[in-house]
Amino acid sequence: MSDLDLSLEEALEELSSAEDFLDYFGIEYDAKTVQVNRLHILQRYHNYIEAQGPAPEADSDARAFYTRWLTQAYLDFVQSDALTERVFVVLQKAAGTSFVPLDSLLGSKPA
Repeated sequence: MSDLDLSLEEALEELSSAEDFLDYFGIEYDAKTVQVNRLHILQRYHNYIEAQGPAPEADSDARAFYTRWLTQAYLDFVQSDALTERVFVVLQKAAGTSFVPLDSLLGSKPA
């Protein structure tokens, strides 16, 4: 079976890298941007799709749906960076862990 014979769902299962997804959906991209942010792009893409709910059932509508959200995920990292976007939980948590209450350092308890 060739790639042309695969359904959209089957083709999506075969894709593994950000470049594979971008190429499959015909989205032009800067290789350096993708190289630096590939995992962030794929996670943001997944987050966008998850937030939207199920994709349309018709292959052409589903293809447009996936293309739209992958394009947006890619553009997020063209216009910004991984530290600003904070896609992964570890980066989200890191933004809020720099505060240490003085009481915890001194061992005293608040009154």
